[in-house]
Amino acid sequence: MRINTLVLLIIPAAVYAQEKSDLEQILERMDRLEQQNRELAAEVRALRSELSDSFGARAPGSPLDAGNSPVAAPAVSAQTAAPSNAEASSAPTVPPLEERVAVQEQRAADLAQSKVQASQRLPVTLTGMLLFNGFMNSQGAGGAQDPLVASPFSNASNDGASLSQSIIGLTFQGPRILGGGQVSGDLHMDFWGGTSSSLNHLVRLRVATIRVDWKNQSVIIGQDKPIVSPRDPTSLAQVAFSPLTSSGNLWLWQPQVRFEQRFTLGDDAGVRADVGVYETSEPTASAGTEYLSTLSTVRPAAQGRFMFWKNFDHGVRVEIAPGFHVSETHVAGVSVPSRLFTIDWLIQPMPKIQLTGMFFNGENTAGLGGLRQGFTIFYDGTVRTVGAAGGWLQLSYFATRRLTFNVYGGQESNRPEDLLGGEIARNFSYAANATYQLGPNVLLGWETGQVRTTYLGSMQRLANHYDFALAYLF
Repeated sequence: MRINTLVLLIIPAAVYAQEKSDLEQILERMDRLEQQNRELAAEVRALRSELSDSFGARAPGSPLDAGNSPVAAPAVSAQTAAPSNAEASSAPTVPPLEERVAVQEQRAADLAQSKVQASQRLPVTLTGMLLFNGFMNSQGAGGAQDPLVASPFSNASNDGASLSQSIIGLTFQGPRILGGGQVSGDLHMDFWGGTSSSLNHLVRLRVATIRVDWKNQSVIIGQDKPIVSPRDPTSLAQVAFSPLTSSGNLWLWQPQVRFEQRFTLGDDAGVRADVGVYETSEPTASAGTEYLSTLSTVRPAAQGRFMFWKNFDHGVRVEIAPGFHVSETHVAGVSVPSRLFTIDWLIQPMPKIQLTGMFFNGENTAGLGGLRQGFTIFYDGTVRTVGAAGGWLQLSYFATRRLTFNVYGGQESNRPEDLLGGEIARNFSYAANATYQLGPNVLLGWETGQVRTTYLGSMQRLANHYDFALAYLF
């Protein structure tokens, strides 16, 4: 009996405590709402004050000056205070303050209705670069705006101008998902598709990714450079393709899925591991017309990259990242292996100097953006993979906050015994450029470079390139 009585006494007390807790939460919310309302009212008063100042509402003799200004109006002579009829007719009339505030509010509402936004009400940012290139090329460029290899044929020099390397991009900020992951994405396009004619440019997809980032892990799906080759030299002359394409930079933008794991080794060091599947683009030229129907033009590749980084004092930083690539090319009823060891780096010994680059060694690089001769089918039907080695190096000097100098070069060498006569045994490119920041989003650039291509059984061919660039970033 005593236990029942005690229970009956506890239950109402618990219910009352719960009701009191709910009531306290409601009161706290009401207090926060009242505080927000007071802040909004203060902002409105400040806006009215700014508008009155900008529209000259405190002119001597006006009601606002007489009623609100703490400073008395200066004395005015009768001649100055009594304007002529012509002056009076031409003097501008100032609308009432309430009317001006209403106009500003309507303008703000119109801007909110006309702004670009996603259908899901998530943040979207427009970004990109309007890029003008004026260029001059020597003989051997093959008619290209920025030659990747020197042509084996004699042809006339060419020069011109182009805006087809301009880029339009969108960045997206998505919601948070399971486990606190943050969704984001980006999409970048240019106008390099079509032909070099100024009236025949087509929009082309460059890079597009969707990623989910947790504290120490990320999942990335999209189209991008190979996982083993994320770095690029710096250039405003060669944007449609990554600089040093076919000269040591494995660049091909292809669909991929990868997982990233980050490890911290104290406050100033860490490891970032990336593993995933990359879709290769197999070279149709190597198959020829006879075996083209037997070629699988795309193949999955396993790739991995493991970057160690460390920050030192006085702006010194080191990044070293070995990697691997494994895939198979299917052609003529056989599997041609593609195996690569890679390593890339960033070394900043002082704030004004930076050294970046990459090296690779292996076989069959064509599917990643190397020279387009990953395998060879000989006259007797024998299929052989093409051994390859290459890489690139760039030295950057940040002379001032606005002026930067870059010198870079790279090459890819293919094993001669794996090639047919007339194919490229070595492609070597080098260039130097300077970039000056005219304004916060305006860049002026100049670059000069040369491509040296060695064809098996033939002489070396040269192509010189000069480029003037003006870029407007938005």
